[in-house]
Amino acid sequence: MIKPEYKYSAFTEKIIGCAMRVHSALGNGFQEVIYQRALVFEMTDSGLSFSREHEMPIFYKNHNIGTRRVDFLVAEVISVEIKAVTALEDVHLAQAINYLEAYNLEVGLLINFGARSLQYKRLVNNKV
Repeated sequence: MIKPEYKYSAFTEKIIGCAMRVHSALGNGFQEVIYQRALVFEMTDSGLSFSREHEMPIFYKNHNIGTRRVDFLVAEVISVEIKAVTALEDVHLAQAINYLEAYNLEVGLLINFGARSLQYKRLVNNKV
């Protein structure tokens, strides 16, 4: 799955396992919020600390220009962005990477429940 030498590998492996259990039980075809709600139960059962719809400030030239919510912030170090689309596209990847950079986080996951098989991508912010 995730290579043990990757930063926060234990966390990302647990998160992906939770997502797999949700996808296995629900399949594809639901709205994103349904998967978010189910993932809350799985991550709680797995002992992960997280906040859902975590609001974080966005800065430009040291000025707060607004806020954005990441679907999940796990262990205060990993952003998890959820999608429920037929296939992940470059725009989804760009959005998730932008969140990492804006929030100054090193690692994130982009998880798509909308495909027949669960899709996930581990993201790394090289600017940290």
